[in-house]
Amino acid sequence: MQPLPITASTYTTCLGRGLAANLQALRAGRSGLAPCTFETVRLDTWIGIVDGIDDVRLPATLAAYDCRNNRLALLGLETDGFAQRVREAVRRYGAERVGVFMGTSTSGIFETEIAYRHRDPATGALPASLNYGGSHNPFSVADFTRLVLGAEGMALTISTACSSSAKVFAAAARQIALGSIDAAVVGGVDSLCLTTLYGFSSLQLTSTRPAKPYDATRDGISIGEGAAFALLERGDDTSAAAAQAWLLGTGESSDAYHMSAPHPEGLGAKLAMEAALVCAGLQPQAIGYINLHGTATPANDAAEGKAVAALFGDQVPCSSTKGATGHTLGAAGAIEAIIAMQSIAEDWIPGSPGTGAVDPAMAIDYRCAGQDAPVRVALSNSFGFGGSNCALVLGGQAS
Repeated sequence: MQPLPITASTYTTCLGRGLAANLQALRAGRSGLAPCTFETVRLDTWIGIVDGIDDVRLPATLAAYDCRNNRLALLGLETDGFAQRVREAVRRYGAERVGVFMGTSTSGIFETEIAYRHRDPATGALPASLNYGGSHNPFSVADFTRLVLGAEGMALTISTACSSSAKVFAAAARQIALGSIDAAVVGGVDSLCLTTLYGFSSLQLTSTRPAKPYDATRDGISIGEGAAFALLERGDDTSAAAAQAWLLGTGESSDAYHMSAPHPEGLGAKLAMEAALVCAGLQPQAIGYINLHGTATPANDAAEGKAVAALFGDQVPCSSTKGATGHTLGAAGAIEAIIAMQSIAEDWIPGSPGTGAVDPAMAIDYRCAGQDAPVRVALSNSFGFGGSNCALVLGGQAS
């Protein structure tokens, strides 16, 4: 593919709000995870909660979109000057030439969960105050984002579980290549809700302690919430000069194996990484760092580890940052792509908070502690339920 400049970015997690706050925490090896105290949930698990969401107030003109997920989206959009950068792109290209591609897994489902507590006792009807279109509807976050930013190009939401906001990079890149749009806001937002917390617990996938990706004693995920956004533009002189990083390649695959478990040999993961490298026109040895999907479940880490070992051996530094941010589900792909961008910009390999002794079965170069090292090109992995896989190749320059 033709490399695309990423000219603006931001992300907000339990570590903090914005690029600088998250980078500082990651460099310090700090985790933002804490024992679960979300709403009425009573589970022995740890979560990553973003401070300040309940204090966010939507503009009156967007009141129909009020929900936890969109408040988190607005918190992210107004950070690092991101919204202003997009509005400048809208003026430069024209509103109809800027698209919005968002990933989410649960959208504003929390509002529906609360509404169920207030059903009509006689009919079971949900209260009239519930606005499904502006909250629970997966398109809500994309619609809300385009309205906040004034973008009038194509808008869509991808919801493929934990690969959602990685796949939006690929979808947007295709539309830019086709000439449908000149720029795209890509990203993901997922907020805490009862469905994910109780649902993953019922599947016995949550841990009673902070997540320990790739650790020999790993036993489950820590669910987090977060928002991340990036601005992709077609590569002209103006956008190239403003590039924070470049999207060099994307790769997607499907395991076609199981509804929730990954292929045990990491077949789909390997195919996605191979496709991303081919798309970027690069060999495995060109990669300087891999941000692993690394959820800290026994099956996921084992499968991904086998795929990485088969393609890269133990020659490329790897880590998962989910021990710091928690698993932000539909927002994870975009968050971790931006962390990979920071790795390139900072010449730094992030560590893996929570991981103590790496599983000896993992034949890869897994880094528990962060360290300074040159990184020209990075790979970011995102794998979702049902075997929906995406890998992104990011670089500090176009080639």
